[in-house]
Amino acid sequence: MVDIAFGPEKGQRPDLGDTRAAYLEMVRRKRMYGGILLAVFVAMMASGFILAQERNAGDFWSGLPMLGAFPSEVLSEAWANRANLPGLFVEFFPSLVETLNIAAVATLLGALMAVMLALLATRGLARWPRAIPLFRRMMDASRAIPEIVVALVLIYILGGGPVPAVIAIALHTGGALGKLFSEVAENADLKPVEGLTSVGATWGQRMWLGVIPQVAPNWLSYALLRFEVNVRASAILGFVGEGGIGHDLKLAMQWGQGRYDQVVAIFLLLFLTIVLIDRLSDRVRLRLVKGI
Repeated sequence: MVDIAFGPEKGQRPDLGDTRAAYLEMVRRKRMYGGILLAVFVAMMASGFILAQERNAGDFWSGLPMLGAFPSEVLSEAWANRANLPGLFVEFFPSLVETLNIAAVATLLGALMAVMLALLATRGLARWPRAIPLFRRMMDASRAIPEIVVALVLIYILGGGPVPAVIAIALHTGGALGKLFSEVAENADLKPVEGLTSVGATWGQRMWLGVIPQVAPNWLSYALLRFEVNVRASAILGFVGEGGIGHDLKLAMQWGQGRYDQVVAIFLLLFLTIVLIDRLSDRVRLRLVKGI
């Protein structure tokens, strides 16, 4: 009879005992590496805690019971002034609209930047293959610098306002989305691109007609998710003078000012806005990706 596992040829068959031993050795090696990584992680956490404890003004464990002191004060004061919440919603709504405008414009500019960087940094699609590392490092650099650092630098150049916030968030968005867009483009089918190349299409025509129709649903899905992230980022940048609802939140959170009802109103507005954006984004993503 023919040995369907190893073929009809005669000769020495593989020793299954060696295969089992090799498998067990691989499992032991993985467990050893996992144990080493776990030990390193625990050591880093312990050393970090000890260092933070030494530099902290007070003891962590003795101050732990006070963790809920500030939130409880905020909620109790807001509950006492709960009748003011509807009026505060109306008062802070224009600031919320400004925050949404900052996030929307920054997401649009960052997405356009990401499209160009992704197409120029994707293997097999790049216009200049030798320049792929350059464009990838550009995306790395724009992701590595936090938005708040860029915003603080731009404040000294452009002054306070929404423009520095838009530029800071757009730069970070371009780097973050550029990496995601590039990974999606790497999985695109190259047959349409090859067909367009055979009829003399330019690089721009190959990208526009052969690649973008394939990747557009996933790209738009990532852009919508990034818009949700940028709403939170634009609110945070309000703490450094970039306008929007974050600036109002900074003023309201000052201790002892009696404005904690404003803090709760702003948090509720942001929470409801994020939930609404998340639901709308989910619906749009499902229609684009799955056609539901």
